[in-house]
Amino acid sequence: MERDSSDDDDDRETLIHQNDTKHGNHRLPTSDNNEDEEHNRRHSTFHIDDFPNASPIRRRFTFDFKKLNNKRYLFALSLPLLIILLYFSVNLRSLFSGNYVNFRFDSLADRMRESELRALSLLKQQQSHLLFLWNQSFVNNSYGNNTNNPFFQDAKSVLLNQISLNKQIEQILLSPHKVSNFTPNDAVWGLESCRKIDSIIPNKRTVEWKPKSDKFLFAICLSGQMSNRLICLEKHMFLAALLNRVLVIPSSKFDNQYSRVLDIEHINDCLGRKVVVSFENFIEMKKNHAHIDRFLCYFGLPQPCFVDDEHIKKLKQLGISMGKTETVWKNEDTRKPSKRTVQDIEGKFKTNDDVIAVGDLFYADVERDWVMQPGGPINHRCKTLIEPSRLITVTAQRFVQTFLGSNFIALHFRRHGFLKFCNAKKPSCFYPIPQAADCITRLAERANAPVIYLSTDAAESETSLLQSLVVLNGKTIPLVKRPPRNSAEKWDSLLYRHHLEDDSQVEAMLDKAICAMSNVFIGASGSTFTEDIMRLRKDWGSTSLCDEYLCQGEEPNFIAEDE
Repeated sequence: MERDSSDDDDDRETLIHQNDTKHGNHRLPTSDNNEDEEHNRRHSTFHIDDFPNASPIRRRFTFDFKKLNNKRYLFALSLPLLIILLYFSVNLRSLFSGNYVNFRFDSLADRMRESELRALSLLKQQQSHLLFLWNQSFVNNSYGNNTNNPFFQDAKSVLLNQISLNKQIEQILLSPHKVSNFTPNDAVWGLESCRKIDSIIPNKRTVEWKPKSDKFLFAICLSGQMSNRLICLEKHMFLAALLNRVLVIPSSKFDNQYSRVLDIEHINDCLGRKVVVSFENFIEMKKNHAHIDRFLCYFGLPQPCFVDDEHIKKLKQLGISMGKTETVWKNEDTRKPSKRTVQDIEGKFKTNDDVIAVGDLFYADVERDWVMQPGGPINHRCKTLIEPSRLITVTAQRFVQTFLGSNFIALHFRRHGFLKFCNAKKPSCFYPIPQAADCITRLAERANAPVIYLSTDAAESETSLLQSLVVLNGKTIPLVKRPPRNSAEKWDSLLYRHHLEDDSQVEAMLDKAICAMSNVFIGASGSTFTEDIMRLRKDWGSTSLCDEYLCQGEEPNFIAEDE
């Protein structure tokens, strides 16, 4: 847009004084009579020549704002200013908008980090109190002989679960800050949560087994499978020790073939004297004229001696003569056994007869605290009297060396026939596979074990589902079972060399031995197979603080109705 000459003249008149710079002593003319002009000059925003000694250059920048009333002046002065403001507003927004967002997010991140630190601090305080309670109550054995009390076991389990939960929360809080695959374990906590329990008991109560060589006690064990009968046999040994008699191991033609799974001579070696004899040795000693002088029944209900007529007939077919059975306590019921003492036994079973037989003792409750001590109630120089044979023990060790290593969990996962049995109990002990897998995974995390040995009678469909669900930190924990016979593998060669292969009782005892060697054992509540493993672990000194029944303290999240 072009400007006309009149505008140029006005600009020249207003902005540039007509005096030449060579008149340095010239002063701007003032008029005392022009009060309005003086007033405007005094209140002008850009007026800068009020100083009398101002230089001519500064005096040239004296603005007369009266002439800014012209619209074209306003437009001319405002246009550059608007352009400048528009330019900087765009650039400032681009420059500072990102920083503002970053500042906002940085502030949020700082608050989150502060919250995480506070949460970790509270977890550390909780951890300290939990560990103090653990050390004072359980590690130092403040409960004395009440460690088998159900409340004690439940309290121990709950406390360990809380310690584990505390660690899980801590790991979750720390997981976004991990720089490696390192996973904290119990050593970081200063707690060996799955350490072995000291099996040495001060002032252990035991009885000396010093039998008379001509006095015998014939053991009758017929209830259940091999595990039940081993428990029964152990109680017969206690009874024989109290009565100072030699124990006669039952014949395989009448009972299980104990010689295939036990070392009978091991028991004698532990005592340093002859305390047990096989049925065959007994017959030989009696010169084929074996006679049971008295057949005493511990239980009267639901059936005397817990022996049926068929087994009595089998005994007679073996060349054993006997009189009628006698019931010691007519109202003693296998379903509700009474607690009995040493004095009760000696008062009812002591006799001068050479050979006595005592009916099944599996359900007998005699001096339970005494019997349940590590190593049992009899004084001997071994870890335990009833244990797998040497062949089975070495085979178990070879299996562990081949497949498992030093750090593994053993799981007895009883399923066959267990659903109805467990649902008859309150609470039930039969857990859905997903719930069982969750319990196993939690314990595997606490034990920090990379592999689990699976002893089970479950169908492949159940074990496959279980395997798929036992996952920790995104990794599947292998469930290892004994594989079928393979000539390329040598871990089981001892059994084949001694013709002990394909024997269900030998395989069951092998499973027990492997489970007894594990760092942590998960058992099946209500199973005597589990109870015998726990006895063996206790006697061998391999029991850990983490040993427990599957999902101990929990009820199944689904229970079927009765028929």
